[in-house]
Amino acid sequence: MRIRKAVISLLASLFLVPGGLSAAQVCSEDALDRNVCLPEPAERVVSLSPGATELLFSAGAGDSVVAVSAWSDYPPPAAELPQVGDSNRLDLEAIVSLKPDLVVAWIDGNSRAQLDRLAKLGVPVFWLAPREFEDIARAVESLGRLTGHTPVAERAAAEFRQGISTLQATYRDSASVRVFYQVWDQPLMTINGDELISKAIALCGGTNVFADLPRLVPRISVETVLATEPEVIVTAGRGDSDRGWLASWQRFPSVTAVARDNLYLVSPSLLQRPTFRMLEGARELCGILEQARARL
Repeated sequence: MRIRKAVISLLASLFLVPGGLSAAQVCSEDALDRNVCLPEPAERVVSLSPGATELLFSAGAGDSVVAVSAWSDYPPPAAELPQVGDSNRLDLEAIVSLKPDLVVAWIDGNSRAQLDRLAKLGVPVFWLAPREFEDIARAVESLGRLTGHTPVAERAAAEFRQGISTLQATYRDSASVRVFYQVWDQPLMTINGDELISKAIALCGGTNVFADLPRLVPRISVETVLATEPEVIVTAGRGDSDRGWLASWQRFPSVTAVARDNLYLVSPSLLQRPTFRMLEGARELCGILEQARARL
């Protein structure tokens, strides 16, 4: 009888009591379709990309972030945190020394080989790869769940979804405009239809002239751009207010975008990071394309 009571008591502690292992365990599926489970919400988190850093703060987990990657400059408190490398090289020794409960990685920017080494050391790794606006919302919800901030994360995700829905409704019937988005100058680079910036262009009623290219961020030639006959050219430049990249297109006055003065500079950190700030960036882009339509 005593043994039976002991067994019942043990089962209760594991499965019924709030502090039991099953009750405390938190799980979420990452971008590699893996179910990442933690014995309890993470209190020490290392972020390995600027985008992941922003999403963690949006999820309410900013106080749990103990280190970040290079260029993690938003929100401002993130810029004060220790850095453990960049997309080219991570300081695995430094990461392990921080004893993280969770490491958040970015599929397009981090090395699978390096992160697999971390995983073999028992460090849980959660991979992100937002390709749709909904992916951003779900990523924040997942990070909120894994760090014990579900209510905050769900509220933030709901606000983001509502903002995107409002833009969809506003520009659904807008006349399409042909858009060339310039990512870089030398070499000349753009984005294909799978990149989230292209989704923002479509959200605003635009058409990405290079949507059908196979690579996410393909290299192209000036001649290829001219052949697409863009009605609007948009770029974030080098991350400042320098309009040099746009000015270089002025030598082609027969291009509609140039002839109608539809050459626009956008805020780089708003559109080029798949985070909640993309909503603000999409609003800016939609305003630009609306202005461009009036000039056609």
